[in-house]
Amino acid sequence: MSTENEGNEGTAGPSVPSVPSAPPVPAAAPEGTPQGGPPAPGAPTATPADAPTAQVPAAHQTGAEQASAGHAQYPQYPQYPYTPSAPEHAPAGSEAWPPPPPAIPSYADGGSPPAWGAPAHAAPEHPRKRRAGGLVAAVAVAALVAGGVGGALGYWAADSSDSGSSSGSTTVAAANSPKDFKRAAGTVAGVAASALPSVVTIDAQSGDGEGGTGTGFVYDKEGHILTNNHVVASAADSGQLTATFSNGKKYDAEVVGRAQGYDVAVLKLKNAPDGLTPLALGDSDKVAVGDSTIAIGAPFGLSNTVTTGIISAKHRPVASGDGSSSKNSYMSALQTDASINPGNSGGPLLDAGGAVIGINSAIQSTSGGGVGQSQAGSIGLGFAIPVNQAKNVAEQLIKTGEPVYPVIGATVTMDEKTGGAVISEEGAGGSPAVTPNGPAAQAGLKAGDVITKFDDTVVDSGPTLIGEIWTHKAGDKVTLTYKRDGKTATAEVTLGERKGDS
Repeated sequence: MSTENEGNEGTAGPSVPSVPSAPPVPAAAPEGTPQGGPPAPGAPTATPADAPTAQVPAAHQTGAEQASAGHAQYPQYPQYPYTPSAPEHAPAGSEAWPPPPPAIPSYADGGSPPAWGAPAHAAPEHPRKRRAGGLVAAVAVAALVAGGVGGALGYWAADSSDSGSSSGSTTVAAANSPKDFKRAAGTVAGVAASALPSVVTIDAQSGDGEGGTGTGFVYDKEGHILTNNHVVASAADSGQLTATFSNGKKYDAEVVGRAQGYDVAVLKLKNAPDGLTPLALGDSDKVAVGDSTIAIGAPFGLSNTVTTGIISAKHRPVASGDGSSSKNSYMSALQTDASINPGNSGGPLLDAGGAVIGINSAIQSTSGGGVGQSQAGSIGLGFAIPVNQAKNVAEQLIKTGEPVYPVIGATVTMDEKTGGAVISEEGAGGSPAVTPNGPAAQAGLKAGDVITKFDDTVVDSGPTLIGEIWTHKAGDKVTLTYKRDGKTATAEVTLGERKGDS
């Protein structure tokens, strides 16, 4: 669809008389042309091959003068019949000139259009140009493309040459356009259509009336909803939680369990409806940098928002707060450039096939210089908890209501520029930094050791080490590389466990 701002057009020129006041250069009158006036509209006009093309421009005349022009006598010139000249681009002798008048459009109210006037004179030598600033708005529909899968294209066009249409319509319908257009399962539109019914917008209101909006998704058919801890933290102890589906239906919900350290929480719908469809869970360990991603959430309260991007990094160490305490959550995150904003938290990060590969949790903020839940908008750096880790936490929360954390039994500093995770000289409250008979002690680690690798992952700080440990389960065996007195060594450690948040 396009519109034109007619106010930007130039001023119209004076009306052109049907008969010139000054005679044109003499030319032989075509056979059959009546004397003293122009040929009737629509009548074919033959132009002799030797007829000159130059013509003296007509002078401006009044209506009365035009009426008597056909009978005026010119003593100094002989009278010649008037033959309109074709535009410069029309070939001499063309039978298509002059063209027939446009079809008279029909009107919806049944009224009659104004009568069509006499044919206009030939266009002046320098035609009026459209003003460059003229307003012409066009609307185009483009489908998003992800994973090399195409979308759909819509269009409109004007048909100015359809003079035989009785309706006067100038639009053309797209050919072969089905009434119910279906998007393929592999397209972004197809993935979104399948996933949106299983995504909810969470409204958390604390006892004092404060709260916020986040996102979650259906985890199982029993009505469990998986989300972030910081989404529900303000209403977990005393408050109200509701979950609204994309069809507008709202349900009350309650907290089953939450893990502040993992930033994972599980809710359960009260009076859950039948026919819930859990989102399929993918394998975050098999995700590769460059894979397509689709994020669904409620950024700034705008429910059911879909954005796309790619996996831009893996194993990104992230520490983020829950907004209600000074405690941080740690993750070895999937980094994506899909647009994620406050309100996306807890929503699914999907792969190109529609499987959940992560839970959107944090964004990089330019205002505060750190990672967290600031009200800054997306700058293309979003972070998601790998779904393999989130699944393990969710199963534990559903089973016991409290999280279980794998540990090495040592306290490390939280400095980020130490070249590794440094084991502190002492633990919290003056306790030993290395727990006696704990996993680290049994592997021979001591206070002051600098852990530089966790299996094959480089460790550059304490938060990085914690994030990597928490991607595992208690009982897993891992290899730690560390430095002591300038020498490098390795140690095999069997991870222990800690229950609950402390």
